[in-house]
Amino acid sequence: METNNLKAKYKVDLNSYMADGDANYVRLLKIFPDISHSRERKILIFNTGNHILCLQVLERTPYTTLIKLHEETGEYLPCKTINSWLTLPQLTLRLYHDAKMAEIVSLDGVRNLRPRYGQLNKNMYQPDEKSQCNQFLSEWLEYCLEFGYDAALVV
Repeated sequence: METNNLKAKYKVDLNSYMADGDANYVRLLKIFPDISHSRERKILIFNTGNHILCLQVLERTPYTTLIKLHEETGEYLPCKTINSWLTLPQLTLRLYHDAKMAEIVSLDGVRNLRPRYGQLNKNMYQPDEKSQCNQFLSEWLEYCLEFGYDAALVV
């Protein structure tokens, strides 16, 4: 039989997925501490060519908050121009306050990312696409905590 040559099917590592979600929730609250009553927060990141990361509250419910995370350019920057070959994708995040967890629910307008994809799919997603997106969010938030400044205080 040829089954020995086939790759094992990807299995979601739930512990790792939940740990990323928990850590992202904590990072988001550090970056946006007044999330319960503010509409947006802008973070200026100097060493990336003066980018502004905007966190905008789209929806609040008693147990969740929906946030759009995107990059802004130009108007708030001291140099008024951005020379960047790489832009941050637009992310939509849901914070679950009762579970103290955050996850990406949309990436560049693609909603409902599945936790697992087959090896061949029409969008060419990786088997662990959603997990990779949440890890990407972790890295960006950690970067913002290390190198970011409140844009309202800097400008």
